[in-house]
Amino acid sequence: MAAKKLAIVLPAYNEEEVIEKTTARLHGLLLSMIENKKITSDSFIMYVDDGSKDRTWELVNQLRAQYGQVQGIRFSTNFGHQNALIAGMTHLTGTDVDYVVTIDADLQDDPEAIVDMVDLANAGKDIVYGVRNDRTTDTLFKRYTAQGFYKVMSALGVNSIPNHADFRLVNQKVLKAFSAYQEREMFLRGIFPLIGFNEGRVYYARAEREAGETKYPLRKMIQFAATGITSFSISPITFVRNLGIGIFGISILFLIYIFFGWAFGKTSTGWPTLMVSIWMLGGLQLVAIGIIGEYIGKIFMEVKHRPRYIIAEELNDYDEQA
Repeated sequence: MAAKKLAIVLPAYNEEEVIEKTTARLHGLLLSMIENKKITSDSFIMYVDDGSKDRTWELVNQLRAQYGQVQGIRFSTNFGHQNALIAGMTHLTGTDVDYVVTIDADLQDDPEAIVDMVDLANAGKDIVYGVRNDRTTDTLFKRYTAQGFYKVMSALGVNSIPNHADFRLVNQKVLKAFSAYQEREMFLRGIFPLIGFNEGRVYYARAEREAGETKYPLRKMIQFAATGITSFSISPITFVRNLGIGIFGISILFLIYIFFGWAFGKTSTGWPTLMVSIWMLGGLQLVAIGIIGEYIGKIFMEVKHRPRYIIAEELNDYDEQA
């Protein structure tokens, strides 16, 4: 089989501490794969700078001059990790690139797994998922919350890949299908299994972060999980509706109980019971309003049709040829 052109897309936000090491390792991987005739000599690395505040973009320019096989896109401001991935894939859709691999810049995902991904793609797989074979590098809290998240997504009927983040290979057929998805808040880990096609998996051990700080603290993880759930299911609203029906039914039973108590002269007033009821129902109402508001907020964001991102600058071979 003829060698394929490969592009490795990496979202980068304040990654000055690790980007040089990441590039050196990926460049060495590209050279090895080119030598083994797995990919073409014009394969490259593409960084998507998500509005970094440090020297990330400056280093991308330096690395391009040093290695040559480095391209880049810089956002005008911070638009988020998922939008950086989308920008990289959208930029390469319909080009002469055969395979696009997305991977984070922190080297936690094993770059060597890309070789196996390309082999599976050459064997006919359209999407190849990088899947962690264990979560020993995670804290106990993160490990159990991640497992709980995947179970919740499965219970809601969302077809996701457990222990898979955003480390994957896709071909042009998948990229073209992906371009039809136009929603603003996109949960990529649920979108690609939804696209279908012929898929494969490569298992790897995830390493510790090489340098810098995680870009997904607890607050962002919770927001990310909420986006995933509300983007693919209306089950939370259905649950609130059913809960309301259940509470209404219980209140009818209590009303009947109180009526019979009054009929037999056994009425009593209970301030604690009254207060607990008020607080419980008030809390449930606020939860219900909050869940419904989350969906209304998504509708609000979608109907404005704002761009997912704005590109301030590009570094690619096409610009130099023009």
